Amino acid sequence: MKLIFQKSDLISGINIVMKAVSSKTTMSILECILIDATEGKIQFVANDMELGIETGVKGEIIEAGSIAIDAKIFSEIVRKLPDSDVVFEVYDETKANITCENAKFNILVKSADDFSNLPTIVKKDKITISEYSLREIIKQTAFTINEANKNKVLTGELFEVKGDQLKVVALDEFRIAIRNIQLKEEYGNFKVLVPGKSLNEISKILTGDMEDEVNIYFTGNHILFEFGDTKVVSRLIESSNYFDTDKMISSDYKTKIDINKKELTECIDRATLLIKEGDRKPVFFTMKDTELELSINTFIGSMNEVIPVSKEGSDMMISFNPKFIIDILRVLENEQVSLYFTNPKAPCFIRDEENSYIYVVLPVVQ
Repeated sequence: MKLIFQKSDLISGINIVMKAVSSKTTMSILECILIDATEGKIQFVANDMELGIETGVKGEIIEAGSIAIDAKIFSEIVRKLPDSDVVFEVYDETKANITCENAKFNILVKSADDFSNLPTIVKKDKITISEYSLREIIKQTAFTINEANKNKVLTGELFEVKGDQLKVVALDEFRIAIRNIQLKEEYGNFKVLVPGKSLNEISKILTGDMEDEVNIYFTGNHILFEFGDTKVVSRLIESSNYFDTDKMISSDYKTKIDINKKELTECIDRATLLIKEGDRKPVFFTMKDTELELSINTFIGSMNEVIPVSKEGSDMMISFNPKFIIDILRVLENEQVSLYFTNPKAPCFIRDEENSYIYVVLPVVQ
């Protein structure tokens, strides 16, 4: 086996598949990248048994073959090579030579037969969206996910397709994030629960181009994302006991304010200067007439600030964990945002008129 790469192409391929290399395992093969050049093209593959990634890498095949190599060692060697062509040679199934100008490495490798290939996906139920849309969906919902949560349902995002509508839901014990997307055509009706970790890794690979598309295939146990020269396969989370978020969303409200997102974000950000790490002091929202007064009182000191708003309905005072509000504001692109309130003990809703996004935040009850 002999391959020649440009260093930049080699690093690009490694960076993509490294996201599916296991960092905590007793199986050394899961710490490897498979380099496969047996079918007239070069493919890099990594698979930690939960998330698998395969991507095409530009290079010249002098002699075909396939081998598995320790991902971390391979990555570190390539990064420190000169910016020149890299020659990768394997003479048997135990050692590989990596040569770049005057630098030469000889490292141990493993047989490709020992590598766990990606699961075969039946390409039946699918949707197609732009890379930009998928990356935005993930950015605007995944911040609610705690991957360490003992409740597996709360570590994933629900992807639900109904005809030409895609609904994506993520939630924790205190908030809900929902994105509704109009698809370009009619599809079937299906839903799956995708691990948040997988989605976060996918978002790092996507270019975010409006013109580039992602094909997403749904099965009973896996979801497959195909874009460009890359395939990402993720195992799914059991979703039969997922929360019925439709029952948690209300259109009723007693108070609504429209406010400049930047002003509100900066105001809350200033208020958090008075909160020590680990402290759970809430920020108070007091709505009167045409203004919102935001205030906080902690062991460090106190602060209050008034922001002009457009208000409908009753005056009200309600308090929130400031992080929960600011996390939402930072992922929204709108200059103006609308906040809906029912009473000081009920959730706040942040949504646009089209319901393309809906966020639900529980208040801090005093």
